[in-house]
Amino acid sequence: MAGASYDEAPTSRMRGDRGVRRPDHSSYEQMMRVVLLVFAAIMVVVCGKLVYLQVVEAKSLSSKAEAQRTNEITIQAKRGTIYDRNGNVLAMSKECKTIYCNPKEVNDPAKAAEIIADELGGKATDYVDKLMGNTSFSYVKRQVDTDVANAIKKKLEKKKIKGVYYLDDMKRVYPYGSTGGQILGIVGTDGKGLSGLELYYDKILSGTDGKMLLETGSGGTPIAGGNSQVIKKAKNGTDIVISIDIDIQKVAETTITQGVSTYKADSGSVMVTDPKTGEVLAACSTPLFNITDTSTIAEGALNLKPVSSSYEPGSIFKVLTAAIGIEDGLMTPDSTYTVPGKVKVGSDLVGDDDGRTQTMQMTLREILRRSSNAGMATVAQDVIGEERFANGIAKFKIGTKTGIDYPGEVKGIVKQLNEYDGASLGSMSFGQSLAIPLDQMVKAIGSIANGGKIVTPHFLVSKAGKKVTWKSEGRSVSKKTASQVTDMMRTVVKEGTAQAAQVTGYDVAGKTGTGEQADESGGYAKNKYVSSLIGFANADDPDVLVYVGLNGTPYLATSSAAPLFSTIMSEALSDMGVSPDAG
Repeated sequence: MAGASYDEAPTSRMRGDRGVRRPDHSSYEQMMRVVLLVFAAIMVVVCGKLVYLQVVEAKSLSSKAEAQRTNEITIQAKRGTIYDRNGNVLAMSKECKTIYCNPKEVNDPAKAAEIIADELGGKATDYVDKLMGNTSFSYVKRQVDTDVANAIKKKLEKKKIKGVYYLDDMKRVYPYGSTGGQILGIVGTDGKGLSGLELYYDKILSGTDGKMLLETGSGGTPIAGGNSQVIKKAKNGTDIVISIDIDIQKVAETTITQGVSTYKADSGSVMVTDPKTGEVLAACSTPLFNITDTSTIAEGALNLKPVSSSYEPGSIFKVLTAAIGIEDGLMTPDSTYTVPGKVKVGSDLVGDDDGRTQTMQMTLREILRRSSNAGMATVAQDVIGEERFANGIAKFKIGTKTGIDYPGEVKGIVKQLNEYDGASLGSMSFGQSLAIPLDQMVKAIGSIANGGKIVTPHFLVSKAGKKVTWKSEGRSVSKKTASQVTDMMRTVVKEGTAQAAQVTGYDVAGKTGTGEQADESGGYAKNKYVSSLIGFANADDPDVLVYVGLNGTPYLATSSAAPLFSTIMSEALSDMGVSPDAG
């Protein structure tokens, strides 16, 4: 046994020496150091990220988290009130309610729809889809009168119907109904102006909207009936006073609508101003629209054609041609000219509407009284000349935007002197071969009525109680020239083509115009005229100027625009308190 133990011991040592490698403590320690360094680096990155998130990004992350739980909605500001020149309210904002719901909470959609339809009108089927569905927020009806909304709320509560809620809102109301709607313009459901003065003066009228936070669900949809918080109060808009006289406006709209029907016109336009200040007392063009119900609006109804559409002015332009000749010292109202039956203008022969064929001796006054195209073409081509004519109409601001405070104004198409051809001067002298918005003629003839001083036609009178100043734009002609032209316009009304424009007891100066209308071929349409009349009263010291135009009518101005003018001028003189002419 002792020998065996003795023999095995050396064997064991020998196996150990040969078969088992002893550990290398140096390599092991190096490996551990690498592991610890990697772990430490990871910890530094993690800790750094935590510090960044908790310190640097804390506010941002908090805001994002809040944004996921809330939805911001607008609280409409109370829009400024619009008054007419006499203090009558034309448009104002009224507090109302917007009805919305949480379809997931509505326990009886069918009955709720029935109750809502009973108060708002329409059928229950118009509302039932809004009260159902897999969402937490749905508008039922916006801008509902408060008393109607309260009636709905009361009936729903009585039937124990849940899930319908109410939000404070604003809506535009119009005490005079549809009258003046084209001028005022439309306000959208978001409280912003979309047309007319509501658009042009939107920044003044709209104020500053407020903000409210509503609790939202996981998909970001607001939860009707959830938590809410006003984070910014709305600031009311500014009130304005405009130059319109609502009574003149009503008569203008009624008269032109009837006139379009009576005289088979495509459309009609009216503009009434105070020629001394440029204030617009009334303005409209057909088709009109009902501002209290904008569900149906005819094409073009939102536009004011005297501002936004260009037409050949026709013979009312002869007033300007005569004024240019007198202003340049080339003629007087009594200057006499030999006028043949037809005058060559370019390659065309131009005659008069009365079909005259014989040559006549005509004074400048007679040319205007008869509204002779041949006579005015003779005066322009033989006496005035292209350069004087072009400079003269530029002084009247023809071919330049008037600056009227209404959206969509165009400047028209008026040839410059270097663009004149052989026919330009002759045809432009009596209102053809140019196309302008008729507010330019209102401005130009207004300067004649105002002793030669040019003023900008405008609507705004005051804002926030402070009067707005509109600067004069210089002169078109001298006071003497304006007086002589006015006297010739008197003759046109008393004895000439505008006799139907007379207003009993008043001294009216005016001029008719019958302009041809272009057709699709580039020529002129047969029996399609722009029949118009522009004039002012009392002639020596006028307070009212009226323009009336019928587009696409087969009737000449003397038998169509003239009687419409008389009706509107009569109302305007009365409403403005103008006394009959003492002379």
